Amino acid sequence: MDNKQIVLDFYEHVFNNWDISYVDAHMKDDYKQHSAGVKDGKEGFMEFITEFVKKEPHADVVKAIAEDNLVCMFFKCSFKDGTVAKVFDLYRLEDGKLAEHWDSVMRVDNIEAASGNGHF
Repeated sequence: MDNKQIVLDFYEHVFNNWDISYVDAHMKDDYKQHSAGVKDGKEGFMEFITEFVKKEPHADVVKAIAEDNLVCMFFKCSFKDGTVAKVFDLYRLEDGKLAEHWDSVMRVDNIEAASGNGHF
């Protein structure tokens, strides 16, 4: 399976179906995190995702781009409470597993795009 498909499958299982058991086999134990609110390691991610899925997120992928061992995801993240964010995630994969992560997140549910082009 190629790196892009690995990340797409991860999103479907973890972010859309809230199956956090999927993380164990698809993330390196020493997962390096660059997101401000999440600790390093698989254990740190599990701490985050256990609370995150309680918000019932859904990721609608707009674009997935892969080059070498990097995968960039651009998606709309919607939550049960009506909150919507646009998200860019960048992953580095190693041996078919998520090894490192960077992100940029912007809440957009109450913001109109000045250009009229929308957020997605």
